[in-house]
Amino acid sequence: MAKKNANLHKAKKAKKDEFYTQLSDIERELSHYKEHFRGKTVLCNCDDPRVSNFFHYFAYNFEHLGLKKLITTCYKNQDIDLFSMNSSEQAVYLIYEGDIDGDRVPSPDEIGVHPLKGDGDFRSQECIELLKEADIVVTNPPFSLFREYVAQLIEYDKKFIIIGHQNAITYKEIFPLIRDNKLWLGYGFKGGATHFISKYEDTATASNHKEGMIRVSGVVWFTNLDIGKRHENLILYKHYSPEEYPKYENYNAIEISKTADIPCDYDGVMGVPITFLDKYNPEQFELVGMAEDNGKGFSFEANWDGKNPHCVINGRNMFKRIFIRRIKK
Repeated sequence: MAKKNANLHKAKKAKKDEFYTQLSDIERELSHYKEHFRGKTVLCNCDDPRVSNFFHYFAYNFEHLGLKKLITTCYKNQDIDLFSMNSSEQAVYLIYEGDIDGDRVPSPDEIGVHPLKGDGDFRSQECIELLKEADIVVTNPPFSLFREYVAQLIEYDKKFIIIGHQNAITYKEIFPLIRDNKLWLGYGFKGGATHFISKYEDTATASNHKEGMIRVSGVVWFTNLDIGKRHENLILYKHYSPEEYPKYENYNAIEISKTADIPCDYDGVMGVPITFLDKYNPEQFELVGMAEDNGKGFSFEANWDGKNPHCVINGRNMFKRIFIRRIKK
């Protein structure tokens, strides 16, 4: 996985996040949210508006979804080229308010193109004014600015459906939002990976290689819109035994190596992989903490011993863990 994601890490280090989402991935995820869009203004504020598949999806489904308005902004770009050099100090934004000529196809005459005074950075004041106008934000924000991007959405109390990496779950700025039910995972990508349209070289295996794309593992959808999977109980069938579920040496919690192995009869704190959140139902479990290596101060009721921050079993450090407890009915 590390080799496959080498270019992603290189891009993040260079603060280059030019990864474009496939239309098929957008269609697959957003099919679960259709009831949320009726009468709403949607903003895609990390897109090249002339070629963005997010713009394409919402513009061509404008009447079907019952949208009120679609706004799309970009960063340092006025070009129609898919891979902008981000060389323009002045960007543009698009507004689409639905079909006029009756053919249900968004034509250039029906799409308003407006200049921005600045470069289109989502943090600029003019882009914040567009954010204030929106009801729901849907986009693929720069992974390198994910913390800052989410903080802005929370500050302005916006509904959102955005793409990020699953490692963001353990950020000290993100985990408390998940714990407090202000953010959760969407339906996700098939197999937890996808190909983004990109100019970076793809190092995926031959069977996974796609020309003009880069394969990225561990990508997820984050949202704060209510969806059906969030209320589905995880079926628990295993029973607790001290032999099968050892306690950590430095946390007051037991080790669960796979989500499917969560016991149905244990009421204490359990350490689970971060992938558990894909099955997380807040009516069935509560989040009570996170291993200290992923952010100081998050052990809560797991009672970290203050020494090795990793969860330790038989002297071996476990991978990232979050701490959960079953809610008693």
